[in-house]
Order: sequence, then C-alpha cells, then structure tokens
Amino acid sequence: MTMAAGAERDEAARVAQSGLVAVMVREVRWIIADKVALLLVFGIPLIAFALLAATFGNAVIRGLRVDVVDADRTPTSMTFVHAIQAAPGTEVAQRSGDLNAAMHAVRSGAVIAAVYVPKDFEHDLLAERRPQVVIFSNKQYFTPGNIAQGALQAAANAAVTTLVPATAKTAGRPGPLVVEQYVLTNPALNYAQFLLRAILPTVLHVLIAIGGGYAVGSEFAGRGGRSWIEAAGASPLTALVGKLAPYFGIYLVMMAVGLGIIHGLYKVPFRGNALVVAAAACLLIAAYLSLAALLQLLVKNLPVGLSLTGIFCSPAFGFAGVGFPVIAMNAFAQGWGMLLPLRWYIQILFDQGARGVPLADTARPFAALGVLAITFFVLATLRLRIVARTAPKPSTAVPEAPQARAGLIGAFQGEYARILADRGLFSLIVLAPLIYGVFYPQPYLGQLVRDIPIAVVDDDRTDISRTLIENLNADEAVAVTFQAATLAEARAALERREVFGIVGIPEGTAREVLKGNAARVPAFVDSAYFLLYNRALQGITEATGKTSSDLLSGGARGDGSLSRAALAASAPATILVEPLFNPTGGYGSYIVPAAFVLILQQTLLMGAATAGGLAFERGGAAALRQRSGARAVLGQALAHLAVALPGFVLYLVLLPRIYGFAASGRLLDLAALALPFILAVSFLGQFFGAFFRRRETAMLLIIALSLPLFFLVGVAWPQEAIPEVMRRAAIIFPSTFGIDGLVRINQMGASLADVSADWRGLWILALLYAALAIGAGRLSARGATP
Repeated sequence: MTMAAGAERDEAARVAQSGLVAVMVREVRWIIADKVALLLVFGIPLIAFALLAATFGNAVIRGLRVDVVDADRTPTSMTFVHAIQAAPGTEVAQRSGDLNAAMHAVRSGAVIAAVYVPKDFEHDLLAERRPQVVIFSNKQYFTPGNIAQGALQAAANAAVTTLVPATAKTAGRPGPLVVEQYVLTNPALNYAQFLLRAILPTVLHVLIAIGGGYAVGSEFAGRGGRSWIEAAGASPLTALVGKLAPYFGIYLVMMAVGLGIIHGLYKVPFRGNALVVAAAACLLIAAYLSLAALLQLLVKNLPVGLSLTGIFCSPAFGFAGVGFPVIAMNAFAQGWGMLLPLRWYIQILFDQGARGVPLADTARPFAALGVLAITFFVLATLRLRIVARTAPKPSTAVPEAPQARAGLIGAFQGEYARILADRGLFSLIVLAPLIYGVFYPQPYLGQLVRDIPIAVVDDDRTDISRTLIENLNADEAVAVTFQAATLAEARAALERREVFGIVGIPEGTAREVLKGNAARVPAFVDSAYFLLYNRALQGITEATGKTSSDLLSGGARGDGSLSRAALAASAPATILVEPLFNPTGGYGSYIVPAAFVLILQQTLLMGAATAGGLAFERGGAAALRQRSGARAVLGQALAHLAVALPGFVLYLVLLPRIYGFAASGRLLDLAALALPFILAVSFLGQFFGAFFRRRETAMLLIIALSLPLFFLVGVAWPQEAIPEVMRRAAIIFPSTFGIDGLVRINQMGASLADVSADWRGLWILALLYAALAIGAGRLSARGATP
C-alpha cells in the first residue's frame, strides 16, 4: 500500500510538473506572438526607465531664475545684491523696478523667486534700525521654490554678517547657539538619489500589475480560458503558477535593470543587505501579479479588470510615504497604505539600500509584504478554482452600430452614445475622475508635517539646555519624544524609525554661551525622506534661534527697545521670507492641483484612444473610415468635450474649495485654457486609437507613462534640472502646457495673458493632433483588413 501510494504521488508530481511546463510554454509563445504583450513586458519598462533616468540626469539643481528689486540703489545695497547673485543654484535672471513687476514675473513663470531690498536700506542699516530684506518664493512649485528660498536665505544671511556696524558693542553679551548640521543617509542631498530609488519601482509595480492583469484577463477576451485550464491538467494552482511564472522572471530582470540604473549608472551607494532587498523584490512582483490575477478573475472582463487594477495601483506612490510621510497622513491614508505591497517594499528598500539599518529593524515591513503576497496569491488561486468549474469563455464582440447621421452632428451623436452605452468607456472618462478625485488627495490632506519625533542627548544639563528642549517641544515642526543618555542610544531609535532627528547638547554649552562664544549644537537629521529632513531641520533651527534670541535679549520683551538693540547688534538686517501662492507650504496644495490636471489628461486620453480600438473591434476597417473624416474627428472631439467638462468643473472648481486648496475666481480664464487642452487631448487620443485594434491596448500602453510625464512638466522637478532635449520632447503632451497654465491661473491668480504661451501651445497641439488623427485614421483604414 505504501509503495502504491508513493507511486501515485510520484505520478501526480510528474503530471503537475508537465502541466506547469505546458502552461509556461503556452504563455511564452503567446507573449512572443502578441505585440502588445511583448511591448508591455519589455518595451514600456525600458522606455519608462530611460525617460526617468534622463529626466533626473542632473543630480544638482542649478540655474533657478530669480528677480531682484533694489529700491535703494546705494553701494551697500549693491554689495548685498552681489551676494545674492553668488547664491548657489540660482541666477539673477532679471532686475525689476518695483514689486508689481517682480510679482508678475513670478506669476507668469519667468522666475521662481524674487528678492526685495527696501528703499533707505543703507540709511536704516547705519542707524541700526534693522531694515527688512524680503525673499518671495513660489511655494506652489514646491521643490524649486524651496531650493531657491534656501539658497537665497543662506546667501542673504551671509551677506548680513558682513554688514555688522563696526561700532556695534558685543562685549558681555551671550554667545549664540549655532546648529551644526550632520546629514545622515544622503549627505550630498542628491535629489536624483532620493527620487529614482522610489520612482523606478513605483513605475514598475504598475507595469507588473497591468501585465499580470492582461495575461489573465486575455483568457476572457479572445484566448479561450478552457485551453489554459486543460494545459494545467485541470489544476488551478498549476494554471496560475504556470501563467504568472514567465512574467515573474521577466519583471525580476526589469527590477534588476532599475537597480542597475540607480546604483550603476548614478553610482548611488548601497548600504544594506542585498539579499533582503532581492527577496523583497520577489515578494513585490508576486504580490502584484497575484493581485492583478485576482481582480481579473473576480470581474471576468479584461477592460473592467484593468480599470480596477489602475485605480488600485496608480495612486500608490502617494500612499507609500515617499513624497509625503506616512506619519503625517490621516487614518484612512495610513490604513489603505498598509494594504499596498509597494508601501512596505519602499520602506525595505530605503531602510536597507539608503539607511543600512540592522536586519531586525526591517523584519516588520518584510513580514507585512510577505503576508500580502501570500494572501493575494491564495485568494487568486481559490477564485480560479471557482472559475475553472465553468471554464472561462472568450467574450464576443458586439457589432458596431452605424451612425444615424453623417457629418459633424452624426459623429457627435455616435461618439456620445458610445461613451454612455459602453461600461468601460463611461468608467474611464466619467467615473474614473470621480473616484480619483476622492481617492488620490487622501495622503496629502494633512498638508503640513507636524510634531516629527526627535531625540535629544543632553550632556550639559543646565538651564540653557532645558530651555532649548522646551523650545524644541514648543515648535510645531518637531516634538522631543525621546531623551537618550548617549548618542548611540538615540541613533538606534532613529534606525528603528522611532525618531527622525537627533539634537545633541554637548557638555559646556552653557559655559561657552555665557563667555560670549558661539556654542555648537549638533543636529543629526535623516535625509532618506526629504520632506521629513527639511521640516525636522527647520524645527531644530527655529527652536535654537528662539533660544539664542531669548538669551541675547536678557529676558526683555520681544518688542521692547532693549531687545531690538540687542538684535541689531548681532543682526543689523532682518531676512524675511514670504511664501507666495501656497503660504502655509502645504504639500497637498502643491501636488494635488497639478496631479488633477494630469489625471484628467490620462483618463480622457485613454478613453478617446479606447473608443478607436472599440470601433475597430466592432466595425473593422469600415468603422475606422467612418471615424477618420475631418467632420467626424471634430464631432468626436466635441463629444469628448461634453463628457469631460463635468470632470474639469469638479477638479478645477469644486474639489479645490472642498479640500481647502487655493482657487481663483478666474473661471472664464480657466475655461479659455481648458477648451484647447481638452480638444488637444481628444485629438491625440483619436490619433493613438487609429492604430489600435483592441480596446484595452490604450490603457495598457498609456497608464504606465503617467508618473514619468508628471516629472517632465516642471512642477515636482524643476525645468532647469531637466535636460534640454527632454524639455523639448515634453511639449508633445498637452499636460506640459495644461498643468503649467491651469495651475498658474487657478492657484496663483494669473490671467490668461500671463499664460498666453501655454494657451498658444495648446491650440497648436490641438490643430496638429487633429490633422494627425485625420491622416492616421485614413491610413490605418486603408491598411486594415475589413
């Protein structure tokens, strides 16, 4: 009996092995034969990687344009302006005569910041009246605005120290506390190192999910799932593993290519355990392949399944905590992020690749990633077991109904009816913006990062050190959650993510201050996540400055003459920073309005292109010919305009006010710019759709390019840091002009005249793509087989 049972097990294993090989061979042959699948698993990842690698080719951001208004025009003010001109990363692009001209330059995009030197600057300086130099930075463009502000502020403060009056009496005054910054993880503050490490896996995870969904969903859209199940010997487990195995291997190679770009091409150091990161990459790929398979098996409809996959994966970058930290998100965003494998993989990648923390500190995210991968795979297997009982059958296409009327009106009516009647098209153009409008902003609604946990190592234990700790706790940016006995103890807490910065107060700090000497306060700040780094350092600097000011004024009232005299002796001029258009520095106010415009482009672009593929599916070459005339192309664009306008009203008018983002009342200017934007996107989608023979092709090829396009626009990544060839190439997409113009009008109060270059660019694109759509439709119809 035992020998017989063993023989049966061996035979079952041989059958399962042969079934696994058969399914894998079947899938590889299909990938080779299907041009879309081949492009999806090889072409699109490499194209996306190349775009991003080229976009972040300049690790150091230089050439940020600045306007200077020198209202004093004295030798002293000229000395100050020369110091501003020498600020690293910025260049004085123009010299305006007054603030109105400078604000127009900022609003229109000619410069990113302006510096105002007031009238009587030299006179007030000599009279010890502490004149104010004002730095205006465009915080609506967050990254370039922050970089320009930091560079200008540092240059201005350095210039002020050279202007201290020679007669200033400093004898007997307390010395200042000086923050001595130690940058952990990424000491060069290399933005490319920070962004590429997160963005390449994010782009790839979308492609993994879309690729896996296409592989499984195609069984319901033409391939015939019965042969899939039969090749596996009727074993759902074998069928699922065999189908997903080739994609697992291909995307693992693509993950290695991405890591090669980061650590080979850009020479970004790797500090942790490579095996752990490799294992995490395997779990990430398995998780998203299984998730995509599960969604397709649940709906048994390829377009709908792809839509669900896109909704689940596309916003994941925000929930992963790269741009905006997890600790500042609301409860929903934190909870949803825990269900995303990308969230845990990014943490593992940063902990091991960037921070080099002990393996024990990576155990929790690794376990979470493993649980998600196993859960999705088990659920997909169980669902396939149910589906296999009825053997999936390919869907049959519904013939395309002929247009009721020819010409412009007939094309409008036909396209409008097609969108409303087809569930996939309606979901893409109408429902998807509604879902994304609620879902996408959730991680960013906290706006500001507050109470970042930091540790303090107080080796001085004096009244001054205790006052500094109190001021650190009083600052809204940081909170002292751990007072460590040693620096090593504080560093261990930082590696466990319990704190994100360390302030050391060396022994003898109070003695140096009372002697009138500058006392250093070392600050160790983790720069693995730039927003946390900048905000924590801001809080530490503010608290240290407050402590120094209190000591300098000797307890005098802050608005009193004694306090002002003491401050004038140490700092003869005040550097005032005024953030423009996004005065609170809210992250959501910066990222969401620009992302909204990109979402509107992507959903409409996929919808318009999908309509072309759908028409060919149902009507063949005759349907293409019917859609390719000039009146037909224009009529279809007007139909797209009609169905897309509610989404634009929602995104540009209603949601900014609901979420508390800045929104101007220039509705006519918004409409004037939105019109050519929508038409340009529609014509571009029709141009793409003329070459598609299946409706799902548009989503497969377009959805993965969303993130690279966002960084080419110049909002999240400065235009000055993007290579010239990439900047020129980016204008082929309406989003380049659309995001810049619509954000400037809606969030910055610009007029249509201020963004006239964007308006002209969109109309040029609309006319160009209309002509291309007409020509491509006719060419494709002639080459198609009826």
